[in-house]
Amino acid sequence: MAKQFPTKSFLGLLLAAFGIAAWQGWSWWAWASAPPLQNNHVTNQKPINLSIPPGTSAQEIGQDLEALGVIRSAQAWNLWSRWLMWQNSTGGFQAGTYQLSKAEPMQDVAAKIWKGDVAQSSFTIPEGWSIREMAQYFEQRGFFSAQAFIDATNQVSTAEYPWLPASAAVEGFPRLEGYLFPDTYQMPLGEGIQPEAVVRQMLDRFEQVALPIYQQQQGKTNLSLVEWVTLGSIVEKEAVIPTERSRISGVFHNRLKRQMPLASDPTVEYAFGIKQTPDRPLTYAQVAMPSPYNTYVNPGLPPAPIASPGKASLEATLNPEATEYLYFVARYDGTHVFSRTLADHQAAQNAIHDQREAAK
Repeated sequence: MAKQFPTKSFLGLLLAAFGIAAWQGWSWWAWASAPPLQNNHVTNQKPINLSIPPGTSAQEIGQDLEALGVIRSAQAWNLWSRWLMWQNSTGGFQAGTYQLSKAEPMQDVAAKIWKGDVAQSSFTIPEGWSIREMAQYFEQRGFFSAQAFIDATNQVSTAEYPWLPASAAVEGFPRLEGYLFPDTYQMPLGEGIQPEAVVRQMLDRFEQVALPIYQQQQGKTNLSLVEWVTLGSIVEKEAVIPTERSRISGVFHNRLKRQMPLASDPTVEYAFGIKQTPDRPLTYAQVAMPSPYNTYVNPGLPPAPIASPGKASLEATLNPEATEYLYFVARYDGTHVFSRTLADHQAAQNAIHDQREAAK
């Protein structure tokens, strides 16, 4: 008997059925993988945070994403997850906290979690801040309490950071003052940012950025690490104009060589928690108050830094400008008048005072 072949009409119907099924499948996939909200509908939409604990399965992640409205279909997620795992047999979805949007295609959401692109929180510590100022900043940002941060600075040992000076600041002052490097930092979100992690990140940055500067100058400077950071912190607090850093450093180096008191206002402010202003400068009584940090009554450097110096001030401390200046006074515009003699210094102070009085 002759073999029967499908007729042309039957083949046509079969191809049409396959075409319709393929079109329906593609249409469903296009819908299921598209962002739940289109770009013109996402105005003022807040990011959605999703925390994925370790050991969470791909299927569980998809269910959570669908429940949050980040993706349209957990079924489509499961299909895409299998594809990713087939393509990358050694990879997997990463635990962590992710910041997601309903405007992201499902594939982008999957790629973010697959790569472990966790949500970050940033904070910036300016040059010249003390640990107490940092602590207040973190509390105001809602990271943790000011006291928790200060407590964390007292929990770091020299065994963890062997380069840290064994000697600490005097009682009542933060022990790591000066060594928490000022910079902008990124911290992964999760169970909350912990003060201990922040302290260690800032110490690590000091070790990476500041410490090599000093190590390269060992044998060329007579400053110990403590003295370097301490003097750098005073230069940081005194210098406003970048071009004056090395000159101010030169003044302090000259005074140290002559065993003259540094007479630095910021050391008095730090010692007693005072904040002077142009209209309310330090008084004679204040600069005469006893404290190991008061460089008006004690010759030489204070026992420890008074703030966190930045890289530029630390470099200027190791590279003072060669100058005969022994004094400087602020003009209150960021610049200073530098003088070689006490008489010239007093004349500059009087001139600046008269200018301010005339401007009132």
